[in-house]
Amino acid sequence: MKVELLFPEIANQFGDLGNMRYLARCLPQAEFCDTHLGEEPRFLREPVNLVYLGPMSEQGQEKVLEVLRPHRFALQKQLQEGTPFLFTGNALELLGERIENEDGTRVEGLGLFPLTARRDMLHRHNSIFLGSFEGEPVMGYKSQFTMAYPGDKSLGLFLRERGVGLNPRCPFEGVRVQNFFGTYLLGPLLINNPPFTRYLLRTMGAGHAALAFEKEVQAAYEKRLEDFKAKA
Repeated sequence: MKVELLFPEIANQFGDLGNMRYLARCLPQAEFCDTHLGEEPRFLREPVNLVYLGPMSEQGQEKVLEVLRPHRFALQKQLQEGTPFLFTGNALELLGERIENEDGTRVEGLGLFPLTARRDMLHRHNSIFLGSFEGEPVMGYKSQFTMAYPGDKSLGLFLRERGVGLNPRCPFEGVRVQNFFGTYLLGPLLINNPPFTRYLLRTMGAGHAALAFEKEVQAAYEKRLEDFKAKA
């Protein structure tokens, strides 16, 4: 079992590497590998059970695009073959068609999904989100300068119940294409949502694994759900 963390030196805004620290507690025998800027991603040359990329600054997005752009077709092949990917925060924007700036300039994405992100750097959006995934509640926090506009309504990851989806009018949050899971939700996502974490583990081929601190995590999830329903 092998998990690859892409560019953790710049892709850890909001402490979202906590997702992988928690996953490592669920999978104590797994190998967790860091790939840094300037290094070739492992998933291009060897099998991995999950590739993770967390949120980063706008400048960080452009650095990561420089690294991944030469491998666009190899990345597309991995997606088509079902390799699991989890991208949190603004990482999901990199696989879209472009990121548009307020001044009319734009950053070209990898073009793997029909998705456009639009930045508004003077207005940070902060909110809580409540939705569902495979019939189970999903919760999280959002803090972002961008909204994403999908060209395909089948891309959605989480059905929105309350809060803002990919954009204020979108009925879903995040992007799902085969075993690619991308979401703006912070928290970290995996600690806050044990049903989704169990699903991810099954997708990785680790359905036998027990959640770390399962009793405590489940109790916190149920209490948080109660609070979110009261606030939203």
